[in-house]
Amino acid sequence: MKHADTFWKRFMGRISHNGQLVNKGLLLTPCNSLRMFIIRHPIDVIFLTKSNRVIKSMSYRRPWRVVPPVKNAHSTLILPLGTIKKEKIRVDDTLQFNFNTTNES
Repeated sequence: MKHADTFWKRFMGRISHNGQLVNKGLLLTPCNSLRMFIIRHPIDVIFLTKSNRVIKSMSYRRPWRVVPPVKNAHSTLILPLGTIKKEKIRVDDTLQFNFNTTNES
């Protein structure tokens, strides 16, 4: 998983995920909405508070869509399609992250 916590990292992170997400995730911080104009495949999206508590999850978000701002969201987690169901992620869960610090995609 990658963490994009600056404007440039968020921009480049979205560009690098223009292929289908497989065994990847991208945490956008700060980010409380999503414009999916670069993402070309359906994804799962989770909105989190500053303490990484899930406040909204959305499965099967199609490309070329906009998700309006989510109240109290601090971060947006972009995941491969089906991850929410597979991992049984629910509202009020608190997530922990292990970020990939290498230059691999």
